[in-house]
Amino acid sequence: MTTTEAHPSDPARPDDHGAARTRLLADPGLGGAARRTALARLTDGWLAGLYRDAGAPAGTALVAVGGYGRGELSPRSDLDVLLLHEGPIDPRLPERIWYPVWDSGAALDHSVRTLDEARTVAAEDLKAQLGLLDARHIAGDAALTAGLRSALLADWRAGAAGRLPELQQLCAERAERHGELSFLLEPDLKEARGGLRDVVALKAIAATWLADAPRDGLEAAAARLADVRDALHLTTGRATERLSLQDQDQVAARLGVLDADTLLRQVYEAARTITYATDVTWRAVDRVLAARSGRGRRLSRIAFPFSGVGRGAGAVAKGAVDRRPLAEGVVEQDGEAVLAQGARPAQDPVLPLRAAAAAAQAGLTVAYTTVRRLAAETRPLPVPWPDEAREQLITLLGAGEACLPVWEALEAEGLITRLLPDWERVRCRPQRNAVHRWTVDRHLIETAVKAAAMTRRVARPDLLLVAALLHDIGKGWPGDHSEAGEVIVRDVAVRMGFDKEDTDTLALLVRHHLTLVDTATRRDPDDPATVDAVTKVVGTLPHLELLHALTEADATATGPAAWSSWRASLVGNLVARAAARLAGGVSHPPAGDPTAEEERLAVEAARTGGPALSLHAHAEQDTTGTEPMGVELTLAIPDRPGLLGTVAGVLALHRLTVRSAGLRELDPVGAGPVLLLSWTVAAEYGELPEAARLRADLRRALDGSLDVSRKLAERDAAAPRRRGIATPPPVVSVAQGASSSATILEVRAHDAPGLLHRIGRALDAAGVRVRTAHVSTLGADAVDAFYVTDSEGLPLAPQQAAEVARSVQAALG
Repeated sequence: MTTTEAHPSDPARPDDHGAARTRLLADPGLGGAARRTALARLTDGWLAGLYRDAGAPAGTALVAVGGYGRGELSPRSDLDVLLLHEGPIDPRLPERIWYPVWDSGAALDHSVRTLDEARTVAAEDLKAQLGLLDARHIAGDAALTAGLRSALLADWRAGAAGRLPELQQLCAERAERHGELSFLLEPDLKEARGGLRDVVALKAIAATWLADAPRDGLEAAAARLADVRDALHLTTGRATERLSLQDQDQVAARLGVLDADTLLRQVYEAARTITYATDVTWRAVDRVLAARSGRGRRLSRIAFPFSGVGRGAGAVAKGAVDRRPLAEGVVEQDGEAVLAQGARPAQDPVLPLRAAAAAAQAGLTVAYTTVRRLAAETRPLPVPWPDEAREQLITLLGAGEACLPVWEALEAEGLITRLLPDWERVRCRPQRNAVHRWTVDRHLIETAVKAAAMTRRVARPDLLLVAALLHDIGKGWPGDHSEAGEVIVRDVAVRMGFDKEDTDTLALLVRHHLTLVDTATRRDPDDPATVDAVTKVVGTLPHLELLHALTEADATATGPAAWSSWRASLVGNLVARAAARLAGGVSHPPAGDPTAEEERLAVEAARTGGPALSLHAHAEQDTTGTEPMGVELTLAIPDRPGLLGTVAGVLALHRLTVRSAGLRELDPVGAGPVLLLSWTVAAEYGELPEAARLRADLRRALDGSLDVSRKLAERDAAAPRRRGIATPPPVVSVAQGASSSATILEVRAHDAPGLLHRIGRALDAAGVRVRTAHVSTLGADAVDAFYVTDSEGLPLAPQQAAEVARSVQAALG
């Protein structure tokens, strides 16, 4: 049976079609998807008339494919058409249909095939197969078109395991050629990553029934890009996909958008929605294909992980799940961070940051359904933030490159602007400067990524990372962005819970983040006034170190043109001169007089010859319902060699993370020195150990019945290997002349279980005594200072100090 479908009012003659098309495109009341649909229907009627006029016999059908098949016909889109036939046809038949189309000036992509030929072409050419998946009947034998659609969909699903990796590679190559739409000043709306081609790929993946894309906002994002493309076609009169700078104002005006910057922001927002959906979908595809091939854990069933059902990745049956703890309330499952079964987001406002930090530090991302649940159930953080929230943000930023996909996941669900309301003004904001590679918000997070590699250069890596994240936050406001940023960062820092001194430091860094480059490139480096100007701004050597690292991170995150070897040398020389002017000793806060509790424990330890300890909740309890950052562990033990490493090892065995620590000597009863260790510790996950159990293990470790190092090694060997992130190597240095009574070793390293244990063992093996210590964990970084002496209680000779530093560095690997 042969049927011909056409809208009754659609003209068939080319001149009538051209006039109708012109009227349609000029209709001010018709736009967006409605215009694209109307244009497709008008074209359907025209082509159906040409098909009839050509005398097409039974057993043939005219089929729209590709974008035309989807009914998404932009003003200058190509017409992708297939003449499908069962048996032999008149060779002149196709030309009788195609020539009037060519004569009209329309761009035509045509083919003539049987069903078997179409299936063969699809099997050999992935791009052709994608176009045929959108086959839509125009005229002729509708059953023939239906048979084509059924056969091609069946082939696509049957061959999905082989075709999807090919499609993924095709998308990756296209992204490499055309870049990321979200950051380009002249983006290709179709081919760039996050563009309309990716929407087609997502629909093709969904057609396999193996995975489906997150639907929220995806349709609107695709429609927005299509609207911009339509306006671009009408503005230029050409079938172009590139939104060139010279066309942006006209396109914005045609769409009723305020200006070109607003237009780009809308394009970027749409592209990010598509990019995030693409990333989530391909991860789901990878999991399914890995399970099918045996490369991953086999799945007992396949589910759609974006249906909103469940709490984790949602792709496996209960009982088949392999979950490994990452942090309190967070576990790893199927290569993603998901919530533990006992997690309660509604009662734990820090959970989004804790999950994000744990995922980034493990080199994972946060599962889509997990981020959705966190966004839906977690209440806002109190102001000021609990200490843990600030530490988790710093830990997230300190993960470097691994932070990016996690940050994007949080941003996609609105969690970043919930944490940092000022972020909204810089989100997706374009930078019309050829030097800049990124939008303002992406530049900020890229600067933090660069800064994460420089944390060993500064004494306060936490301030460096936060300053990097916020240094251009003022670009969302009128006037000088550095001045506006200083005002904003003071408010943000207070909300984050930084004290006044740290807030002042952050404000200084943001206000003067361009000062070193501007001074080094515009002032005479040999003029003493140049150095004076810098030292007057920074005030202290630690501030100078922070500003230098921020300057380099900012420039390298901007783009290749912003940081050359010439600029680096100019800034480096200026910093060296300023540092010489500011040089001074390293200072650490002096330990106050021992409290009554500390004296009591010291007396008990001296009299019993064993450890005495107390375990109390942290003095700064927060009243928001969240857990405090840690508990105060005070420990007194008669001095003996290797004590620091032993105690730290026992804490590591109990999975206690040392947030801060102090060590000093007391002699409460004149019977010999007692080491007093004041620690702030937190459980890595789970509950804190009982004080009695901790004391018992300390005694066993001290009398030799518990081999701490062996137990830690056995636990590490038994633990499943988890991929982690690459971190800057540890730095161990000697602070020359910083103390007249001891040698100060400074250790800056990535925090990890057993870190302090390894340091203590290395110092013990070197034959030195630790007189006092100041240990701090800032995010994921440990910044420690150890005051050591030789066996006679004297500072180390320079050569010995250097050897001790090398041995500690070697122990940290």
